[in-house]
Amino acid sequence: MAANGACFIAGGFLPVFGRDMKSTAGGLRKNPISFPIRPSAVFADQTPAPGDAEGGRLDKMREAGAGVSKRYDNSEVEKIERRSLKDYLEQSKELIRSDGGPPRWFSPLECGSPLESSPLLLFLPGFDGVGLGLILHHQTLGKLFDVWCLHIPVADRTTFTELVKLVEITVRSENHRLPNKPIYLVGESLGGCLALAVAARNPDIDLALILANPATSVNKLPLQAVIPLLSLMPDKLHFSLLFMLGLMIGDPLRMVFADAEKRLPLQQRVGEILQGLLSLSSYLSVQSDILPRETLLWKLKMLQSVSTFSNSCLDAIKAETLILSSGKVQLLSSQKECERLFHAVPNCEIRKFTNSGHFLFLGYLITRLLKYQEDGVDLITIIKGVRFYRRTKYLNYALDYIPLTPLEYKKATEPFRWVDFATCPVMLSTLEDKKIVRGLAGIPSEGPVLFVGYHMLLGIETIPLTLHFMDERNITLRALAHPMMFKRPTGGNLLDISMYDIIRLMGAVPVSSTNFYKLMSSKSHILLYPGGMREALHRKGEEYKLFWPEQTEFVRIAARFGAKIIPFGVIGEDDIGQVVIDYNDLMRIPYFRNHIVENTTYAAKARTDDTGGEVANQPVHMPGILPKLPGRFYYLFGQPIETEGRYQELREKEKARELYLQVKSEVESNIAYLKEKRKNDPYRNILARLLFLGRHGFTSEVPTFEL
Repeated sequence: MAANGACFIAGGFLPVFGRDMKSTAGGLRKNPISFPIRPSAVFADQTPAPGDAEGGRLDKMREAGAGVSKRYDNSEVEKIERRSLKDYLEQSKELIRSDGGPPRWFSPLECGSPLESSPLLLFLPGFDGVGLGLILHHQTLGKLFDVWCLHIPVADRTTFTELVKLVEITVRSENHRLPNKPIYLVGESLGGCLALAVAARNPDIDLALILANPATSVNKLPLQAVIPLLSLMPDKLHFSLLFMLGLMIGDPLRMVFADAEKRLPLQQRVGEILQGLLSLSSYLSVQSDILPRETLLWKLKMLQSVSTFSNSCLDAIKAETLILSSGKVQLLSSQKECERLFHAVPNCEIRKFTNSGHFLFLGYLITRLLKYQEDGVDLITIIKGVRFYRRTKYLNYALDYIPLTPLEYKKATEPFRWVDFATCPVMLSTLEDKKIVRGLAGIPSEGPVLFVGYHMLLGIETIPLTLHFMDERNITLRALAHPMMFKRPTGGNLLDISMYDIIRLMGAVPVSSTNFYKLMSSKSHILLYPGGMREALHRKGEEYKLFWPEQTEFVRIAARFGAKIIPFGVIGEDDIGQVVIDYNDLMRIPYFRNHIVENTTYAAKARTDDTGGEVANQPVHMPGILPKLPGRFYYLFGQPIETEGRYQELREKEKARELYLQVKSEVESNIAYLKEKRKNDPYRNILARLLFLGRHGFTSEVPTFEL
């Protein structure tokens, strides 16, 4: 929901090889290390991370820019998309060749050099123990984390308790070296149980857990009946192949049905499935080497105690936790188990992927080979969307934000492009000579810039606004948003917090003076709606009416940093829908009144005081809206108002209020200008626009009124 004074609505050891080895698919940086020595000592090419002085972090952020990271450089995206199961198995073969000794850490060469002050990420592998479960994510993770992966040799028989102690030594050592940084534990399946146990034993260390289908429900499987059968099978044809394959693709019948849904001819459908299975069989010998019968027997016997140990310590976990749950897991009821963990572990978030298999991070490789449709999971995007990334003890919403990669931007915006197409927005900006032009040429490239405007019904105007600033100017609008988008409610019937991941991914922060100050410090382009929820959920007949609070704090903070203030108006809500049942109507009906009171009680508050007047902490409700045939959106960004050099002047209440009223007046003038001019737009109606696009091509710019 929109917020008062802010936001918008938009309608997750020990000796190793002492040489560098590189495979055809990339490479693994391996370094010698002995058990008592701190693992970080082996990375000779690393230097101690600098302190986290905010000034240094701000400089780095300014250098990085505020828009999409490498927005038009798709080489890295193509490299990742070309990854195949062959790459994973070849690197696995390389790792287990002459494999011996105890478990150890390695850092993939593909991760490169992380940003200064990046936190440590320890990957704890699943049942296979190879440590390459994040192969699809090495490049993207390596830009934000110092990535170490745990490799458990095939012949190793280290018990689960000993593994916990090994990881624990690394965690304590790194925490002693860098006490102000979090340590991320990413555990998959068996590794998830390992992460839970380490966190429970170290509640005073700042840990962040990411658990992908943790194997905490393995004790419910009839393993004791399976183990005797497995011991009777030949070495090269044993249950591990069927076991791993079942985990990879979930229910094989689903694969057939998925292809059937494509309505392909039967011959082609069968041919594609057989081709995928034949390709996979070429590499099953590697899988047999990864999990020979003795190793599989050892791990199956260990699983029972692993699950029991992990479940016994859930109450002791204080680390913030993110659980990733798959829907296509047949051997383990992943989603039900993850839901149970979500309620059992304090400070926990959960994200569900109903169309993914057990190997959440590798599923794309496997199912692409089998011609089987499965959702691709981008771990770094999930981390960003949940706002799970931080470099210090506390999350800094403003400074810990990482710009989108080209692939993230593409995937994040695709579901919303229809809004931009349906409303065909006209973007107008004002140049220094006060000339109004079509496009965003009048928008300053350098920040800080503060955009202040009107919040349309349901905040739907923010979608085209954000897209066009990204597409045309590569500018990320950092919106000050309602706190309910960042804090999971403890009750009520509010939207699940995961519905707002896209908003956080695009750079929104909770509205507060502190976050506003930090965004100004980082020279961002900031989006502010003083009317917030009151405007976005307005009553009948209140279209384009401003509901601004009396406080003028945004003027004084902007002046402190010499920011440019750009008032803007936007219209078009009355061309897409009409409020027919508003708040007043709903409150007359006991059923809806009770829901509104309950939801408002549980929703996070935008203000903790009563200084916001009518717009402060608005009741949470959804008005009844009668949709219309889509019209068109119009935006007008006024001439930037300079505040540089006016800080002392604007510290006076009266002067600040004068500028505040000037901004408000210009927003109203821009709205009036647009309402008048759109009368002369021959393409205001969607049918007229479709006819134009049919004649000139759907990539053509649709004309509008004369300026």
